[in-house]
Amino acid sequence: MIPLLVVLLLALILFGAGFALKALWWIAVVVLVLWALGFVFRSAGAGGRRGRWYRW
Repeated sequence: MIPLLVVLLLALILFGAGFALKALWWIAVVVLVLWALGFVFRSAGAGGRRGRWYRW
């Protein structure tokens, strides 16, 4: 009974980790797209130069 519970617990942990990693990949792709769009649509600064689109 104990080995069966250990296997089921391991499967549950691996399923949870796989789902979390897949969700993190999708979040990373969305952030990358937004970051790339920020370079495309950044506004022009003083003197016609393109300024930074981020604040730091």
